[in-house]
Amino acid sequence: MTTSAASERSGGYPLATSSWDEREYAALQRVIDSGQFTMGAEVAAFESEFAAYVGSQYAVMVNSGSSANLIMIAALLYRDQGALQPGDEVIVPAVSWPTTYYPLQQYGLRLVFVDIDQQTLNFSLPALEAAISDNTRAILAVNLLGNPNDFTEIRRLIGDRPILLVEDNCESLGATFEGRQTGTFGLAGTFSSFFSHHMSTMEGGVVATSDEELAHILLCLRAHGWTRNLPAVNRVTGRKSDDPFEESFKFVLPGYNVRPLELEAAVGRVQLEKLPRFIEVRRANAAYFLDAMASQDIFDLQREIGSSSWFGFSLLLRADAGIDRSTVARTFANAGIECRPIVAGNFAKNPVLRFMDYRISGELTAAERVDSHGLFVGNQERDLRAEIDLLAKVVQRL
Repeated sequence: MTTSAASERSGGYPLATSSWDEREYAALQRVIDSGQFTMGAEVAAFESEFAAYVGSQYAVMVNSGSSANLIMIAALLYRDQGALQPGDEVIVPAVSWPTTYYPLQQYGLRLVFVDIDQQTLNFSLPALEAAISDNTRAILAVNLLGNPNDFTEIRRLIGDRPILLVEDNCESLGATFEGRQTGTFGLAGTFSSFFSHHMSTMEGGVVATSDEELAHILLCLRAHGWTRNLPAVNRVTGRKSDDPFEESFKFVLPGYNVRPLELEAAVGRVQLEKLPRFIEVRRANAAYFLDAMASQDIFDLQREIGSSSWFGFSLLLRADAGIDRSTVARTFANAGIECRPIVAGNFAKNPVLRFMDYRISGELTAAERVDSHGLFVGNQERDLRAEIDLLAKVVQRL
């Protein structure tokens, strides 16, 4: 039986499947047996191990990648030096997930949408350069579908101007650029461990930073804005009181409750040990995908920058393909191949923008093309050769 036939019989090509085995369930049971379910020792251990993996000094775990974006942006407004102010302009790519953008609106910042590169799906560097103005105070780089941005060029564009660089790396854990983990090129970077991502803790997210002040602000914002979780000597209040009764309920920042569970962290520690192998398998799948799709002539594929961790495989219909996206999606569905739009497409077309302070820099030509002609299929932490063979065969039918 061919690999394609095997895939068709086994249910086609799903976007994602579970990467858990008995080790994750044993970790859950360890937490259940402990009786400690909210943020505690497992979270602290995971944070230390995660920081070591990505190469940052600090990691702050939260309940989702969206919450990670929220407190990262919030923290930028509470720094002693160089804090963002309401009305400051933050440059963002026009293609990303909604919770890349929402924290900027929620903190009164002005979004500047710029086009993406149709090949890499990340910032169009000429569009980014054109968008930078005297009002630019930050650039939020999004590493899309596992693919790093060209941070050398972004740093060159920033130069010596007082512009903060931060990263939404929720889709790109394990990606590297010039030997360095994405999510660590800016002042801070965010990560997600949702079910379909590179590692899965059910729900979960992390903010990584090597800035001590920012790390302490994040600890405070994560849990009610109180000082309880800060070190005795810290960059938010200086020195805490020696009286725990007094200190436990001192509130100094307008924070949230986005704390993670011990269950998520315990699973995360297991998944983190598996992560290098997960990334290796995803890259092997990508190599097979690129080879299998090399002879087709209706889709453009994502061009890798640095070393992608290949969240999924994008397919962008060419102008001369002679077929529309709805037909492709329907054909894939009939063959058991799950697909989705490329993230949220051109976000700047959404009605929610009426609530936002924003401007659009230049034309969003590539973002519009991705919005109308793009889709992606999944990548996973297991051998997908059979599924990719099925995909290639269906594409040939098209």
